[in-house]
Amino acid sequence: MTIAVVDAGGHLILLERMEGGKFHTVHSATTKAACAASTRRVTTSHGAVGQALDTAHALGLALAAGPERWTAMEGGCPVLVNGECIGGVGVAGADWRDGRNAGAGSGHGDRRDVGMSAAPTRTNAPWCEAFAGR
Repeated sequence: MTIAVVDAGGHLILLERMEGGKFHTVHSATTKAACAASTRRVTTSHGAVGQALDTAHALGLALAAGPERWTAMEGGCPVLVNGECIGGVGVAGADWRDGRNAGAGSGHGDRRDVGMSAAPTRTNAPWCEAFAGR
C-alpha cells in the first residue's frame, strides 16, 4: 500500500510506500491525492453532480485534465479546514474494504462524514476518517 499527501496545488508533500508495496501504487496514490485536492471531493467513478460516468467519459476527463491530475478510482480524499481545501490524501494498493475496516478500527464505525473536514459533509467514503483521527 502507498499513501500520498499533496498540497492544495497538487504538489507532493509526502509519499510513503509500505515494504513490499507494488511500484505502480506510487502513481495511483499520487494521482488520487491530486484529484481530490483539485475537485475538493473524494475520488469516485461519479461526476461532479453525482452522475455515473461510463468508461469513455472517465477516460476523456482524465485525458483532458492531463497526466496525474484526474482519476475515477476511489482512494482520494480532500483535506478541508474551515471549508478551505489545503490538500489531498491518496491511498493505493489495498482492497477497498480495507478502508472501511480502517474507519471502523479508528472507532468511527460507519459514519459517513468526510474525515478531513472541519465542516463535515455526507459521503460514501468512510475510509477518509482513518486519516483524520476521528
